[in-house]
Amino acid sequence: MRYSASLLALASATLLMPLAPARAQQAPQSQPWFVPGQQPQKAPPRTNPHATPPAAPAAGAEAGPAAPPGPPPPQMQLQLPPVPQLPPLPKGAAPPAAVIGVLGVPEVMRASTAAQEIERVIGGRRAKLNQDAQKEQAAWRDMQQALVNDRAKLKPDQIRARERALQDRITTAQRQFRDRNRIIQEEGQYALGQIEQTLISVIRQVSESRGMNLVLHRQQVALNVNEFDITAQVASELNKLLPHVIIPAEGQEPPMVPVKPQGAPPAAGAPAAGASAGTPSAGAAPAGTPLAGAPAAGAPAGANAGAPAPEVSVTPTPPAAPTAAPPAASDK
Repeated sequence: MRYSASLLALASATLLMPLAPARAQQAPQSQPWFVPGQQPQKAPPRTNPHATPPAAPAAGAEAGPAAPPGPPPPQMQLQLPPVPQLPPLPKGAAPPAAVIGVLGVPEVMRASTAAQEIERVIGGRRAKLNQDAQKEQAAWRDMQQALVNDRAKLKPDQIRARERALQDRITTAQRQFRDRNRIIQEEGQYALGQIEQTLISVIRQVSESRGMNLVLHRQQVALNVNEFDITAQVASELNKLLPHVIIPAEGQEPPMVPVKPQGAPPAAGAPAAGASAGTPSAGAAPAGTPLAGAPAAGAPAGANAGAPAPEVSVTPTPPAAPTAAPPAASDK
């Protein structure tokens, strides 16, 4: 019963709340009211509920006469300078009619015997790195458990010595695992760079042989006919030209060259950037995922016979990082 009465009172207050301002507006503003046993009171001044409340004065500021309320300031916006008049440009040569080809780079990489070789070799080295990291981590846990078991019968200096030996082993192993992982990444990048530069040349060669001057990535095209697709021909030519790649021996860093800043002239006798065989381009993606998946690719472009060859960009994704990273020193 008490709950019902409270709920009813709350509902009544909610329903009558919109009526309170209306009744206050109907009452004369200067009319006082009288309550028995109390002094007469004057009605409070009428306020605008939608008016912005005055800002509080800053701490320590002297209270001065309040400024009379005025109209709200107008909204302002930036006034930009006028757009300059664009003069008409002289007529230029119209581009040739587009002869379009379509290429699926992930399918080419899956069909490449060289890419399959990279996946097999680099993937095996990463699996071995993971196994070694797990064995080392198990050895750390055994050393730590032995220290816990022998702590009661060891002297403080002996405990500190064994803790220091465990910490040194963890630090050394982490550094070795990082170096091995970096070398494996560089080996995969070096091998994939050979496929990348050869694939660019094959795409240009196939497109020129078929009179194409625009080659699009297959994922960018919603609908096309089979006559546009050059994927099978590019994969066949790539396997003929590059059935295998040079993969450095395990633990051996691939040859590196210093990267010159853009715009710097090449040294005398040095090949142009990207022209050295087997050296990955500076923009090649770092070693990451196995080639069995769909590698990322740019939009390669072909060229017309007799016309200057346009720029072709293809970026296959390198082999994957190890599934289990070397444990941190906090495992101690």
